[in-house]
Amino acid sequence: MNPARVRTLFRRLQAANPHPTTELLNDTPFELLVAVMLSAHTTDKSVNVATRKLFPVANTPAAIAKLGVEGVKPYLKTVGLYNMKAKNLIGLAQQIIDQHSGEVPNSREALEALPGVGRKTASIILNMVFGQNEIAVDTHIFRVANRTGLAPGKTPRAVEDALVAATPKEYIKDAHHWLLLHGRYVCVARVPACPKCIIADLCEYPDKTPAKKLDKSDAPVVRRVGPRPPETKVRKSGAASPQLRRSSAGAGRSRAAEPAGARTTVARKRKPRAAGKLI
Repeated sequence: MNPARVRTLFRRLQAANPHPTTELLNDTPFELLVAVMLSAHTTDKSVNVATRKLFPVANTPAAIAKLGVEGVKPYLKTVGLYNMKAKNLIGLAQQIIDQHSGEVPNSREALEALPGVGRKTASIILNMVFGQNEIAVDTHIFRVANRTGLAPGKTPRAVEDALVAATPKEYIKDAHHWLLLHGRYVCVARVPACPKCIIADLCEYPDKTPAKKLDKSDAPVVRRVGPRPPETKVRKSGAASPQLRRSSAGAGRSRAAEPAGARTTVARKRKPRAAGKLI
């Protein structure tokens, strides 16, 4: 894909979602690290189910380490490979205490030395917490980069290097989130929702889904399901960091924010979300 197309692609994704972020619930750098580590080979939804129970009980390295492997396992049962991840989580917490004074380290070398933390997790932390221009490549981004012709590569590392080289500097900070959300909601693996795609005319994929077959797609944008709305969590430990609070573009008003008596027994018909807002 030529540079002009690349710039146009990111410009459109930015216009549809100016402030993209993770859908993993977190309020601190350590919570984000834990959530991303747990998300390997499982869904963000499963991780959020686990951390909604875990973080009110233990959301610091010391508190997590105090639980121990057997103590943390019950909180992680919705997460794939939870036995192994429980061991990694306790090891990660203890290593941060022992080697980094209880703070999330700010170097790739130190992050990747933590149990359960690989290159992708380290890249996300370096990008979101420390503001570094890193692009973590997961299965969604790998698919979108190859399918569109944006940054073809046979391995995640090859795609990462190609993305870093091709992405204009003004877009590189948010590129990970834009591409991930696009792959999750529009450019899905089996039958991508090409007729709903805001970058379809830029995409070099030769086997685009025709409009007549759109109903075969399981893409959330077809089913009019968008990113989850922002969630405010009340913590005993103090105010949440606005920089790390998970939010989603195009999110509506949460039910928890409705005044008493506002709900009725008759379900209201919601206005469909605009496809562009789902990138």
